[in-house]
Amino acid sequence: MTGGLRRFAGAGLRRILSRAARNPLNGLGLGTVIGFLVQSSAATVMLVGFINAGLMTLSQSVPVMLGANIGTTLSMQLISFKLADYCFIAIALGVLLHAAAPQAQVKNAGRALLGFGLLFLGMSTMSTAIAPYRDAFVPLFAQIDGSTPGGMLRGILLAAAVTGIIQSSGAMIGMTFALIEAGVITDLSGAFPIIIGANIGTCVTALLGGIGTHIDARRSAISHLLFNIFSTAVAACAAPLFYRWIPLLPGGLVHQAANANTIKMVITALMVLPFVPLHVRLVRKLTPSRKAPPQPSFLDEALIPAPEQAIHAAMRELRRMTELCGESLTLDEQLLDARNERAVRTIGQNEKTIDAVKLAFRDYLALITSRFLSRRQAVLVQHLDRCMTEIERIGDHIKVLCRLNKKIIPYTRHAFFGIYRNQLKGLYAQINQILNNLNTSLDPEHENYEEMAETVLSARKGYLQKKDAAKTFITDHVGRDELPPLLGIYLNEYLMTFSKIARHCKAIAGAQQKPFFWLKHSKLNRLSDEYSEEKILEELDTDEYLDTL
Repeated sequence: MTGGLRRFAGAGLRRILSRAARNPLNGLGLGTVIGFLVQSSAATVMLVGFINAGLMTLSQSVPVMLGANIGTTLSMQLISFKLADYCFIAIALGVLLHAAAPQAQVKNAGRALLGFGLLFLGMSTMSTAIAPYRDAFVPLFAQIDGSTPGGMLRGILLAAAVTGIIQSSGAMIGMTFALIEAGVITDLSGAFPIIIGANIGTCVTALLGGIGTHIDARRSAISHLLFNIFSTAVAACAAPLFYRWIPLLPGGLVHQAANANTIKMVITALMVLPFVPLHVRLVRKLTPSRKAPPQPSFLDEALIPAPEQAIHAAMRELRRMTELCGESLTLDEQLLDARNERAVRTIGQNEKTIDAVKLAFRDYLALITSRFLSRRQAVLVQHLDRCMTEIERIGDHIKVLCRLNKKIIPYTRHAFFGIYRNQLKGLYAQINQILNNLNTSLDPEHENYEEMAETVLSARKGYLQKKDAAKTFITDHVGRDELPPLLGIYLNEYLMTFSKIARHCKAIAGAQQKPFFWLKHSKLNRLSDEYSEEKILEELDTDEYLDTL
């Protein structure tokens, strides 16, 4: 269900997250929407990725995280309704839409509906299966008694452990609802410790998602954990009030449990919201690091009214992504000497960062085009979009090099591999030179892009000469049985991957040599009005324009 909803929302979730950073109340409200759709653990993993990509700061992520926790409880409210009688209709319709619908969005909606139906079928099946053994289960769950400190602690720890294993508070709470329906849990004090403990266990997903990321991204996962520990502690201390007042609300025990979960989360989130800066300082103090947080993105929407400034920022973002590619390539080269899992994780995270920035970059360019642009600006935006696509592909190819370095590990332990290692290191040096020249050429402060692009093309020519020599060298050694044939295949794949990286760099340099690829610094502070695309489309559809085609 979560997977289907997440795919159904698509890029909308990313746009929601980017807007959530504007102020804490926005973050809380939009985070609630995201949590309702994809659950708090999945939402926090998305936040970790955004922070790691520099698209959001730790402070901006906290209100969104609070809202995501509230949104998860609202989805549990939906599950608390007795919809099991309709589960087969949902399953059948979901399968039909997912299998037969031509549009991807409808397919994803069908997948979510299928998951929704399976969820209620599972709860109904579990309740029916447990009911005959109710008397055997009752003594076990009697140990989870939220009216006593020991029973409360046992329930919280058990729920946190189980939720951490299955990595879904929704699944754990759904199982609790099934136990209530089966008559195993008969009062709120038996369900409450499990529900609040599940909120702690769900933090495991984000903690695992933070492995290999920058320090602030990992701090976001720690922030999620600290909040849920605080929220659970407050709920445990206020449990007598919940047991007294929640049963006064309409509905059976399942509804009471869902209401208790929502009320507990809303109250504690509102308690933390005014103290977000203090919460962030506490997280930083608990997770000290000598490493600086990731460089923030240059894609500032506040610059959009001045298109030249926004284009300037977009070019700086391209340069930031090129630097990430260079960092990954350097780590890749180090893997030739020794396997380093931290380096492998960093390369993977960098590739994910570039993918995320590419999507945000395209949205940013779309915002720029919502303003009146000069002819040069309109064409330059097209070039920048092409450049970002090429850089994203470079990141993909560097990830391929990382996989190749893993494949050749058995050969690197042998003395004969030394000469081939030197060949590869020479090629790595050439590609690094191309990337360094490309990074310099993307500096928006210089004025002669054609001249800087020529340095990229010149470095590529040097690479091609070295590549041709390496290819001849490898082929000769394979032909003389001086090289294992499989290693020969791997080495040729290196050459092909290096060549693809060089070709993408050449494409960017080619764009830089086009007539409109330059910035006019005198226009950096010039504002531009918004324009209506519909009006432009109407003008383009006139007979007068069509006759000129």
